[in-house]
Amino acid sequence: MSRPRHIAQAGVIAAVHTAVTVAVLQMPAQLGWGPIQLRLSEAITAVAVFTPAAIPGLAAGTALANATLLPQLGAAALFDVVLGSCATALGAAWTWRFRARVAVALLGPVVSNALIVPAYLPMLFKALGVEQAPILGIDAANGFVAVYLLGVMSVGAGQAIVLYGLGLPLVTLLRKHAAFIGDRGSDQS
Repeated sequence: MSRPRHIAQAGVIAAVHTAVTVAVLQMPAQLGWGPIQLRLSEAITAVAVFTPAAIPGLAAGTALANATLLPQLGAAALFDVVLGSCATALGAAWTWRFRARVAVALLGPVVSNALIVPAYLPMLFKALGVEQAPILGIDAANGFVAVYLLGVMSVGAGQAIVLYGLGLPLVTLLRKHAAFIGDRGSDQS
């Protein structure tokens, strides 16, 4: 793939991912926030099956979308900007690497987000003024391991639901219409 095409694809992917993520963040609790986040925009990470340009595109889109949280969370949002983008980039790189086996490829964003995002969630919760989960009996300040493990399960579950429930059908749809979008939907690079 030519460099200008790679940059253009990355830019379009970043713009779409940013716009959809920002829209999702404006939705009610479970879609953008909450114990099990169903960020519908994460389905877009499946496009890494089609192009390596998705790796920088998704990372940039994540950084831009998460930067919109700076007014609400202050400097704590920088954890999400930097580490969230790293999680996305790692997940997208995995997806591109295992693109021939889509079910395995989609595990990349699930696992990377499930392992990385919960590590900084307590700081984001504190910035929002939430330091306890009374229903679960967890104190974010004193129970990092419990919060982390809960985060691994909840972030992983939300990612899996979105990637396999929406991302997998998205890949199937794009492959079906590959001639229309000007690609073969295969291993082009």
